[in-house]
Parts: sequence; structure tokens; C-alpha cells
Amino acid sequence: MSPPIIGIALDGATTALITDTDAGAIDGDAEFDRAVGPLQFIPGSWANWYVDASGDGVADPHNIDDAALAAANYLCRAVPTLGDEASWRAGIAAYNADGAYLDAVATASQDYAESVAALD
Repeated sequence: MSPPIIGIALDGATTALITDTDAGAIDGDAEFDRAVGPLQFIPGSWANWYVDASGDGVADPHNIDDAALAAANYLCRAVPTLGDEASWRAGIAAYNADGAYLDAVATASQDYAESVAALD
């Protein structure tokens, strides 16, 4: 992604408090972590789930292919199935448990599914 997507400092003011885990290497902030890339990985989570899905020799949270496969791995490890709404919400909650976030992701997912169905 260019320019890279970098979220707000997770400084505990309006977010969870997550002090720096990567010396600012991924997010540019050596004091607090920030979610990065199109799927908003926290550097500590990226360190656990990173993958080079694009095959370019670099696992990069700013690369949509790498981030998407890392997120899929993360979600699939969080719950045994994503096949029903309760499991799907539990998987998303493992990523971010904020209720408003869960609702926003569910709405976006439904909107996406409906737009794809309309193409068929």
C-alpha cells in the first residue's frame, strides 16, 4: 500500500494501551504500537502471524496478499469454524473485540456479499 495505512497510537486514551513491541520498525512509533496495513495488524500480532503470501520474499503487513493470508490464519486459529454467525463474530472478536467494530465489520461483510450477489 502506498502510502502505508497506519492507525492511531494505541496509547490507552481511547484505545487499548499497547506499548511499543517493534521499536517502531513496522509502525514508525517507538512509544506505542499502531495498527498497520489494509487489515490493521498490530506489530505484535504481525510478529506472530506474518506470512509472505505474495511470494516476493518479504512478509509485509502493508501488502494486501500477505496481510489477507495472515488474517485468515489468525481467524482460523481463533475459532474452529467461521461457518455460523456466532463463530464468525468470535473470530472477528479475537481480532478486535469492540462491539462497534464487530458491527461495522458485519455490515461491511453483508454489503460486500450483497454487491457480489448482484453481479451474478
